[in-house]
Amino acid sequence: MQDEPRLHAEPRLSDDAVIAMAPRQAHYLGHVLRRQPGDRVRLFNATDGEWLVRIDALRKDRGSFVVEQQIRAPAPEPGPVLLFAPIKRDGTDLVVRMATELGAASLQPVMTERTNTARVNTERWVAIATEAAEQCERLSVPEIAEPVRLMDLLGTWDAERPLLAAIERAEQRGAAADIVHAWRARTDPGVQPGLLVGPEGGFSPGELDLLRTRSFVVPVSLGRLVLRAETACLAGLAGLVR
Repeated sequence: MQDEPRLHAEPRLSDDAVIAMAPRQAHYLGHVLRRQPGDRVRLFNATDGEWLVRIDALRKDRGSFVVEQQIRAPAPEPGPVLLFAPIKRDGTDLVVRMATELGAASLQPVMTERTNTARVNTERWVAIATEAAEQCERLSVPEIAEPVRLMDLLGTWDAERPLLAAIERAEQRGAAADIVHAWRARTDPGVQPGLLVGPEGGFSPGELDLLRTRSFVVPVSLGRLVLRAETACLAGLAGLVR
């Protein structure tokens, strides 16, 4: 018996509904996996949970599913927010994929003075996050916001929510996981923190001064070594969700 492929579905899923395939799904099922009408697939989304469906029609870049039964009810998937300076393409692709697998609820690209790429393709990142969610068995796909300048981000951040900033060699830093544990013990555990990771080369002196003026910014340590930007994103998230 073939394992059922697992695909994210935007349309609402319900008993006996007929769902049109996205072109990407039709190509993947027909040309990559060589599936046929009658084969089963699992469709999921954060609103409706996960459902077993049957391929009703499949031809080239189009097709349809018939929904058969729910196999997993929807459930909250809280997670931290990752705020990061985009880096070169392969590095950012890795950050998006691994952040999805580690349970980030959303990703916010942040443009800093030392951000070394001007190319931002949120559509590509959404596709990467969707594929990662399909693979790792989560029900939700993390939201990926449009890029924002660091100054604008700090101006709109909720002051009741901690923003953990990975700042190299900052004084009075604690481990990110320990800080979050202490914070959750005295606040609403349903509110998730943000993790801010700067670009290769770190934040500029002016940006560091700006961060120090915000009471909600908490400098954190990601270990004794200086990490690459993409490694810092993953190390920080791993510490927060453990």
